[in-house]
Amino acid sequence: MMPLVALTRGWADLLRPRVLRLVLLGVALTVGLFVVLQAAIFWIIRLWLPGGFTLPWIGHIQLAEVLSWGSLALFPLMGIFLMAPVAAGFSGLFAENVADAVEEIHYPHNRGKSVDFLDGLLESLAIVAAVLAVAVVSLLLTPFLGPFAPVLFFGANGWLLGREFFQMAARRHMASLPAQDLRRAYLGRITAMGVLVALGLVVPLVNIVVPLLAAAAFTHLFQMISGSTGQDR
Repeated sequence: MMPLVALTRGWADLLRPRVLRLVLLGVALTVGLFVVLQAAIFWIIRLWLPGGFTLPWIGHIQLAEVLSWGSLALFPLMGIFLMAPVAAGFSGLFAENVADAVEEIHYPHNRGKSVDFLDGLLESLAIVAAVLAVAVVSLLLTPFLGPFAPVLFFGANGWLLGREFFQMAARRHMASLPAQDLRRAYLGRITAMGVLVALGLVVPLVNIVVPLLAAAAFTHLFQMISGSTGQDR
């Protein structure tokens, strides 16, 4: 029940003006990168793919022209496989700001210290690597696992997201080793909410905001575990 309450509060926080600005910035950066990447693929094919071929009754066809326009089909495909890790990278950069806003609004009596930018960047890269690794491993094992592949995907992502985001929230208040001990003590609840958050990774558009949702929700979960009641201002 506690993970569901924390997740619900996290969703509500995404609509608050201070957090919503970060959400929109993360979305804009993610979509912008995909547009630039698609444009780069389009023009690389046009500039570097030589020659063409001739078909009966149709005539000569420029291979570069056909494949460059055909590459537009990659855009939704990239969105399916790469949106989550790319969004995790961009949004992860703002996760600390989201946690700070959540604590200022709900827990002004128990606010933590922001980690420095380098630590935040390293945590963001760790989240990207974790999400991407799970996606690749799940894809490779799908033919062998069959209907159990989603269990691996959501279970592994739930554990990894829970580990990274809870650690991120806890380190605002305590050193790394005590934060790890606290995470192990509440591993079931933390993993359960990680799985709930991971469900959003497969929903288009929603997956863009999943890292910021996780930052808000796990901040609530940490405060609930540590005994803070929370209050709005």
